[in-house]
Amino acid sequence: MKSLKELYKIGRGPSSSHTMGPHKAATMFAEKHPDAHGFEVTLYGSLAATGKGHMTDVAIIDALQPVAPVRVVWKPETVLDYHTNGMLFKAIDGEANVMDEWTVFSVGGGALSEGPGREMSVSGDVYSMNTLTEITEWCDASGRSFWEYVDMNEGPEIWDYLQEVWEAMKASVERGLETDGRLPGPLNLARKASTYHVKAMGYQPNLRSRGLVFAYALAVSEENASGGTIVTAPTCGSCGVMPGVLYHLAKGHSFSDKKICHALATAGIVGNVVKQNASISGAEVGCQGEVGVACAMASAAACMLFGGSPSQIEYAAEMGLEHHLGMTCDPICGLVQIPCIERNAFAATRALDADIYASFSDGKHRISFDHVVEVMKQTGKDLPSLYKETSAGGLALNYGKRMNK
Repeated sequence: MKSLKELYKIGRGPSSSHTMGPHKAATMFAEKHPDAHGFEVTLYGSLAATGKGHMTDVAIIDALQPVAPVRVVWKPETVLDYHTNGMLFKAIDGEANVMDEWTVFSVGGGALSEGPGREMSVSGDVYSMNTLTEITEWCDASGRSFWEYVDMNEGPEIWDYLQEVWEAMKASVERGLETDGRLPGPLNLARKASTYHVKAMGYQPNLRSRGLVFAYALAVSEENASGGTIVTAPTCGSCGVMPGVLYHLAKGHSFSDKKICHALATAGIVGNVVKQNASISGAEVGCQGEVGVACAMASAAACMLFGGSPSQIEYAAEMGLEHHLGMTCDPICGLVQIPCIERNAFAATRALDADIYASFSDGKHRISFDHVVEVMKQTGKDLPSLYKETSAGGLALNYGKRMNK
């Protein structure tokens, strides 16, 4: 498995696979061809189907335009063999000849790949164990925690990075709570985080707690939808879940930054296992790979903070993912707004429920987290492309039909 630095990425929304990944690829291609007279970029599959709503073309043009004019070609009906988020970059010389071309895929979480076994990783493999079962057994045998496994493999420098991640998460919550108005795009959706926060403070403690989690998760998701700076956890589309939970627990239970960083490390192992063995790309496996994985990560983080054993933490993560199996990715108008924003809020509260449920148990259960990851991967393969970030089915299709009546 790769470093947690490749899972938690600080960047601009609204989509890690449709905005951050393409921008990164375009930047790399521009640096390779500073003498080009023009560029042509062809987007395939999901990137083309929902790219305009996700501002894929804007991200690419921003990176290439300073070098030379850019032409973007949209081919939503064509899906390349390796992954639905395919891109073909072409550099054009002064006589309109193709100087170079490059096929690359945005595989989720801002990561890029050139095909099977050719992920463009910065760190290489950092972790020798690739399943949560292995790592949990190591924890039990050694008497150590998940975060200690991270420390052993990544070294002490990871804690400075996770502190930076935590600061970025807190900032995205606080900006979102202070910002009102509408979100960009044709839905004219109003921001809700600040209103939810105000209302939550007027309730008794039990309801106030739930309302605050809603508000914090909404705040980050609304920042993402507006193209603000957020942290992929594990993606932009699911970026509100982890901050929603961790910000609430840090404020409500006075957990130190050090404890929160340990929780981020614990959650990172969970996300990394899914990224290694399945997918965190909504275009590949649906929203179960984004919001479902974010819920599993937040469930593990919360359970760790409240003193859960490695087995209880694994159980919490298992429930967080299991109860999102089959969740489709069908964003209305291709925007990371409906149902994405609400899903982040609900997943944050579900993560806290998974923590409580696991904490009542002894950690023993029949279905392992790794088995759920296998099922999620197969379920994603079985889902029709209509429900994998193409906006061609589900809520997106039905909403379009209603609007056209």
